[in-house]
Amino acid sequence: MRRQHIGWVAGAAAAVLVAAGAITYAVAEDGGSGARTPGAESADAGFARDMAVHHQQAVEMSYIVRDRTKNVEVRRLAYDIAQTQANQRGMLLGWLDLWELPKVSAEPPMTWMGMGDMASGKDGALMPGMATNTDLKKLQTLSGKQAEVLYLQLMTAHHKGGIHMAEGCVAKCTVGVEKRLAQGMVDAQQSEIQLMADMLKERGAQARS
Repeated sequence: MRRQHIGWVAGAAAAVLVAAGAITYAVAEDGGSGARTPGAESADAGFARDMAVHHQQAVEMSYIVRDRTKNVEVRRLAYDIAQTQANQRGMLLGWLDLWELPKVSAEPPMTWMGMGDMASGKDGALMPGMATNTDLKKLQTLSGKQAEVLYLQLMTAHHKGGIHMAEGCVAKCTVGVEKRLAQGMVDAQQSEIQLMADMLKERGAQARS
């Protein structure tokens, strides 16, 4: 069973890396075919910068809970989220490199969506759906079922914020492959939200309102 699991993980990781390489190559091809490179203040660049930051927190939360529970189902979900979002983050930052654009902006997060005044940054929550520093510290103190419930609640909120941002890219971004990645994020995270709702229900809990 252990060998099968390791083989599955290795195969899934390889598939993600192949997909990442294909998408990065597609962006390079788009750039080489005369397509206009996005500007520093474009939706394409703004989404890439903001979602990279948003994804980094999801990766952090997922690795925290993997150390706080032995539940196979939660650990598998956390691993999948961490690997997927770490690879997508690499793509987003890679595109900024390809476009020769800065990875940070003087403008507040979400400005490219017309929401720059809504990202308060209160207690580390730079964008909608992000967990606060207090939430993360609490997650690090819990274990077992309590850690599982808080993680699922935090990740559900995180996914909802991420979906909102990804939908913004689908509507506003101009690079086709980036729009398709954003739509893929919407579809995958909506599916994971339903899965997490079921997992919370099994634990006698529900998502935060």
